Amino acid sequence: MKGKPVALVTGAGFGIGRSIAIELAQSGYDIAAVDIERIEELGVDFFPIQADISLLEDHKKIIELTLSKFERIDVLVNNAGIAPDKRLDILETTPDSYDRVLSVNSRGAFFLTQRAARKMIDLVHKDPNCRPCIIFISSISADVSSPSRAEYCISKAALSQISRIFADRLSEFNINVYEVRPGIIQTRMTAAVKDKYDRQIAEGLIPQKRWGQPEDVARAVVSLAKGSFSYSTGMVVEVSGGMNIRRL
Repeated sequence: MKGKPVALVTGAGFGIGRSIAIELAQSGYDIAAVDIERIEELGVDFFPIQADISLLEDHKKIIELTLSKFERIDVLVNNAGIAPDKRLDILETTPDSYDRVLSVNSRGAFFLTQRAARKMIDLVHKDPNCRPCIIFISSISADVSSPSRAEYCISKAALSQISRIFADRLSEFNINVYEVRPGIIQTRMTAAVKDKYDRQIAEGLIPQKRWGQPEDVARAVVSLAKGSFSYSTGMVVEVSGGMNIRRL
């Protein structure tokens, strides 16, 4: 197949998703994503798709529009994610908030990946030299307790297992699947708790002693997408400044 490789990035309108799309574009990928103005400045084809990941009926539109435009999907980055509207103690978590967060963060990512994977398998059958990959953006919350946002932690833990299972299932087609776990990243989502994290970082919470930036995550994604870890399907890459280090 001819042309540039194509990356489909969800939740690409701001923050981590925006940085991922820009970094992939700078690395030569055409981009199917949500609204990102700067992408078109980078000399690649940017195709915006308006959709709600929580709505399964939108998934067909996302995949069909991408294939209609580019005829292929080489990389799927499942980045779309939301936090609870309000942080509540686990004893006060509401069913509505639980359902809302999981509908985007895990259920939506699962079924979009299912649909995209089928198309990737078709691509591999047409071109055995093609090596598509799927990348899930989870969070250190997949493995860290936060009782004031239980639904978020649960959704990311589920996403981690989703990544592992797809890595297992798709290995026979040479479609690698990875999980990237950001730590405390400075984005719009963390702006409301900036003072808290500023204090904790100053007190030594993060060994590298700084906030993570969306670009830190984006560079990890590009490395995976470009095949730098081609013999490591199912790998978890933590981008957290060393928060994964167990310390006394």
